[in-house]
Amino acid sequence: MRYFSTNHNSDPVSLSEAVVKGLAPDRGLYMPERIERLPDEFFENMRNLTFRDIAFEVAKAFFGEDIDEDGLRAIVDDTLAFDCPVVNVGDGIWSLELFHGPTLAFKDVGARFMARMLSYFIKKGLADAHDTINVLVATSGDTGSAVANGFLGVDGIHVYVLYPKGKVSKTQESQFATLGRNITALEVDGTFDDCQALVKDAFADEELNGRLKLTSANSINVARFLPQSFYYFNAYARLKEAGKADNLVVCVPSGNFGNLTAGLFAQRMGLPIRRFIAANNANDIFLKYLVTGRYEPRPSLQTIANAMDVGAPSNFARILSLYDNSHEAVCRDISGASFTDEQIRIAMSECYNGYGYVLDPHGACGWKALREGLTAGETGVFLETAHPAKFADTVESVIGRPVDVPERLAAFVNGRKRSLPMTKNYQDFKKYLMSV
Repeated sequence: MRYFSTNHNSDPVSLSEAVVKGLAPDRGLYMPERIERLPDEFFENMRNLTFRDIAFEVAKAFFGEDIDEDGLRAIVDDTLAFDCPVVNVGDGIWSLELFHGPTLAFKDVGARFMARMLSYFIKKGLADAHDTINVLVATSGDTGSAVANGFLGVDGIHVYVLYPKGKVSKTQESQFATLGRNITALEVDGTFDDCQALVKDAFADEELNGRLKLTSANSINVARFLPQSFYYFNAYARLKEAGKADNLVVCVPSGNFGNLTAGLFAQRMGLPIRRFIAANNANDIFLKYLVTGRYEPRPSLQTIANAMDVGAPSNFARILSLYDNSHEAVCRDISGASFTDEQIRIAMSECYNGYGYVLDPHGACGWKALREGLTAGETGVFLETAHPAKFADTVESVIGRPVDVPERLAAFVNGRKRSLPMTKNYQDFKKYLMSV
């Protein structure tokens, strides 16, 4: 399959080129030239399939023309060494728990898949095994840890994690800033948007790209965001198994909008999702677009749901591409909601006291949006994108008791911080990369 740029000023490329380049030369995001609709019998039989089996069928629709079946099966099976279950919270609302992977966040799926796909291409000679592939990733929290751990120890790849100083939780920081080996953490004196701008500027720099082979592991990379569609299919299968899959509404806590875009792809492939809700924190750029038809990015605001602190969401370009730039068409499938820090805290308290379910701040946005937006006869699923222990200070101050900390998370917290300081000036970042 070929992949085109959302800016339409670059030639279409192969899958391996799209993955290795990350961003198109015209600074657009790569999109597959077509979206395969899966057969009706697949959806009828999904309740009898495992998560890995479901993911393999979905992966074949995206990547089956470019990766041999045995290789793709191995990538899927190795990626999904953990489950993403749906849990009944109450009153017709279910939580899709995406925190059972190595770094306890939803991005474990996409990051692990991309790492294994890049390794596959290197071994097959589709990427130059003699040149180190330098992965640049900007993070507002969970992306950095998932990517760093997904690529840790992978031969031929070095990862640079750019994160905003003082704007990620200590737990999140510990998951990528303590690793060493082929992982370098750069603590940027700025916001997530500044980190993302540094990454995009690097891809557009011809001199730098002449010296280094660069790619991105943010959701701008097709190998990162497309596999996130897997767990939407699995959620539907498990709800179908429970007899609760009718009139499905999915609420996605949204920051850079890669997760929502993956859900929209799943819908285009035939998954019967009635509609989506994009839940925002105070960074409500997308909600304002839905209301006004105008997309007006602005500097991000710092909130307790920090992984959603994005003021210029990259994947908005993919959403517009899917809907041929039609505001009316976007609004038919997606509604929005936005919540303040205080509203998020109240939602966490209400869910815990009313249903005994502990939410992280991002999942709280999803749960609250569903609670306010579901209509009679609908079943709601929200994405619980990270384990509450990753935001222990916030969660414990709300629910009034300690949060259980998984052993693998505690091991990160006890590590030694190894990050390097970096300004938000691109020339400083370029000089650093050229010197390593």
